[in-house]
Amino acid sequence: MLARLHLSLLHVYRRLPTKGRRLVVRTISPSFTVGAMCFIERDDAAILLVRHVYRRRWGVPGGLLKRGEDAADAARREVFEEVGLRVDLVGEPAVVVDPPPQRVDVVFRARLAADVDPSRARPGSPEILEARWFPREELPELQHETATALVALARSSHRPQAPASSAPPQPGRRRDPV
Repeated sequence: MLARLHLSLLHVYRRLPTKGRRLVVRTISPSFTVGAMCFIERDDAAILLVRHVYRRRWGVPGGLLKRGEDAADAARREVFEEVGLRVDLVGEPAVVVDPPPQRVDVVFRARLAADVDPSRARPGSPEILEARWFPREELPELQHETATALVALARSSHRPQAPASSAPPQPGRRRDPV
């Protein structure tokens, strides 16, 4: 009986317009905050870390996305707001989903924009106590989120190739909007 009810609800859902489907999904799904964080490397591979006034361990520039903001734009904005530097994002981001606090972090690798002097990294926000470059082999104690993001970023840049037997996506297939 429960299976029949479930099937009937799916048929109703199928007939809903796209906006109606999105409303249903957003109503029954858990809410997550989404943030962007940025690992900035100097030419000598040192990483810029920040210490927040409300945390003991070190982290990287980052913060929550504004409503409707692109994650890459948010990462660049947060870096500029927190340490006053312009950066270029490098490669594809990694994504970290942390279920207990219901947080999703989009993790970027970045380098300084062409005309930016790395010594100009300074706290630019009341929440940043200190900004400092660290050689990779001498990283201080990192915030849990930062350490997790660093591992995810390293894994995402070393993705194994898909097996040759993997079927390619079928051309012409449409994905139903949520």
